[in-house]
Amino acid sequence: MKKATQKTLRQAQDKIATGVVHNVPTDLRKALASDQEALVKWNDLTPLARNEWICWAISVKMPETRKDHVDRVISELKEGMRRPCCWIGCIHRTDKPISPSVQYVLSKKPKSK
Repeated sequence: MKKATQKTLRQAQDKIATGVVHNVPTDLRKALASDQEALVKWNDLTPLARNEWICWAISVKMPETRKDHVDRVISELKEGMRRPCCWIGCIHRTDKPISPSVQYVLSKKPKSK
């Protein structure tokens, strides 16, 4: 039974769509593969929307916060959300300039040493 479960999980992980800039990280990939409802909704998102979720989940410093974000991706997808709420957007995209509002927010963040 355990081998069948691992095989099913691996097959589900192979069917997870990626974002525009970011690939789906392992922790998010496992969470999506283990929740069929969230996976269906994930694969229904646009590549840009998936990219926003991925970037939102990985753009944190603490492992506990990242786990919380991955958990929230799953729960909020199941609630019908298509993008993370109240977030500035992916700053890693190079296909468009950063908007003035995002530039302002980034200028207010403390500089890393």
